Amino acid sequence: MNPFQRMATRAASWWRGDGMEIVKAEGNVEVVDTAGGGGRGWLSLTSLFESLFESLGLRRKRKVTSEVTYFTCLKMLSETLAKMPIKYYRKTDKGIMEAEETETSGLLTRRPNPFMTPTIFWNTVELNRNHYGNAYVYVRKKMVRKKYGGEFKVLDLWIMRPDCVQIVVDDAGLFAGKGRLWYVYTDSMTGMQYVFGTDDVMHFKTSFSFDGITGVPVQKILKETVDGASASQDYLNRMYENGLTAKAALEYTGELDAGRQKQLRAAFEEFGSGVKNVGRILPVPLGMKVVPLDIKLTDSQFFELKKYTALQIAAAFGVKPNQINDYSKSSYANSEMQQLSFYVDTELFVIKQYEEEINYKMLTEKEREEGFYYKFNEKVLFRTDSKTQMEYLVDAVGGSIMMANEARRKLDLPDAEGGDMLQANGNIIPLTMAGAAYRKNTDKELEPEEEPEEKELEEEEPEEGGEQENGEEETI
Repeated sequence: MNPFQRMATRAASWWRGDGMEIVKAEGNVEVVDTAGGGGRGWLSLTSLFESLFESLGLRRKRKVTSEVTYFTCLKMLSETLAKMPIKYYRKTDKGIMEAEETETSGLLTRRPNPFMTPTIFWNTVELNRNHYGNAYVYVRKKMVRKKYGGEFKVLDLWIMRPDCVQIVVDDAGLFAGKGRLWYVYTDSMTGMQYVFGTDDVMHFKTSFSFDGITGVPVQKILKETVDGASASQDYLNRMYENGLTAKAALEYTGELDAGRQKQLRAAFEEFGSGVKNVGRILPVPLGMKVVPLDIKLTDSQFFELKKYTALQIAAAFGVKPNQINDYSKSSYANSEMQQLSFYVDTELFVIKQYEEEINYKMLTEKEREEGFYYKFNEKVLFRTDSKTQMEYLVDAVGGSIMMANEARRKLDLPDAEGGDMLQANGNIIPLTMAGAAYRKNTDKELEPEEEPEEKELEEEEPEEGGEQENGEEETI
């Protein structure tokens, strides 16, 4: 890349609001923080562009993530998904049980790649999905050959930058498959392109998809709304820069040309505006008068409009008002219901999409037939206080739903002897035996009375020295 191309790239990066530049020097890749004036201790070219454009009255385009409501929604959605661990289960004749960990399942539960934990990995994937509309994960595989044939082994998982991925439908059969879908990834540093099939890429998209293949980001659909929220924040920033000084009108007698008017205005702004002039006395020449223009934010309902815009952006993401710190119409009980509504209305679709894609791309056909599957543990979203949790476990153990050791594991306690069996109240009977006692009593009442059988009279043993009933003496 020649110096002119590098200069143009940096200028475009600055204008888009990008804060990081990737510079390749002497075979090494170096990341430079250009948002703060350069990360190497010297004035970067981006800072020079910033000074030049601001001196001309131009401001760079604000990054959409700098809008607080938009950022909060991205943060809430990405962290919510990252909270839920992925479990590996198997359906058997005896029910569903946790399956033994394999090398492939360990990638999802312990380490997707050498540089990321599962929490950071899924947080980044969900962040890309919401911000760009699509998130792509490259499943790197290796062919393990056997005596007859072989099988593919998953080595690791890698996140691909969504702005570097292009989806291509091969209508001409250029990639050995007419009508197939391919993912073309362009390396931003080397310019090299890589082509991956659908089996090698996990693709997660937003619910805003008009073709079912690519998702549309919220920032594109609500561009005007997000830009309006950013403009309102710019307005507040300018007020802070001016020391919260309101506009004023300068009254004077006489006629001044345009040049003298600009000089006069600049002189008053030098002494009357800015944070450095807060509380200082403003000198006014003789014959002139400064009349403040008392324009209040409350008169224009600025904060009401800003709040309404924030609620619109949050609603587009499916985020509830209490999750963006709006508790005007919320209470403690209402917040709990909003959390449940957030799971049903928003996260349930996201979780279902992730599970379907993971189970299709990470499991073989044989594993799916044998009942193996992955599932997010959404119960972590509903963890309550200790008292409520204990009552739930007691009812589950007493109701023969959960074994005692299963409940102890949820409390991070060791197994106890005799805790691996279901317990039940002695008054509980199987459903098939319900009412058996009443049927037994009814049957007895309906049976005809039978005459008692004649019982032989038992001979009583006479007392010593006495006579038997027939009058004969006892023979000794």
